[in-house]
Amino acid sequence: MRLHKECVHCNKELEGRTDKKFCDSHCRSAYQYKTEKQHPERFYNQVDNQLKLNRKLLKEYNKGGKVTIRSNVLLELGFNPNFFTHYWKNQNGQVYFFIYEYGFLIRKENGKEKYVLILWQDYMAKNTKFTN
Repeated sequence: MRLHKECVHCNKELEGRTDKKFCDSHCRSAYQYKTEKQHPERFYNQVDNQLKLNRKLLKEYNKGGKVTIRSNVLLELGFNPNFFTHYWKNQNGQVYFFIYEYGFLIRKENGKEKYVLILWQDYMAKNTKFTN
């Protein structure tokens, strides 16, 4: 007597091995994707996604190599200044936070918070601190 097993994803009747769970690789992939989407996002993924978004926004708004922008412009797009890869302190003691090669300095100007956006330069390597 043969038991009828069905695909875990699409419920189509399975043929072949008795331990088979999926009818094809598409169903296996779709099932795994659906299952992963139901789990809360892992901390690593949250941090990685935020770093990617921060880098993308800094790259998009820093076309000139050094740009000043109101902080709320980036914050409204999802930028989070608490996520960065390393920082650099200049001779004046100002701390620039970097997301890979794109950096920003938080500055108050006329009572408004602004970011000075810069690009990584080779000379910065000797004074750089990496986050742990």
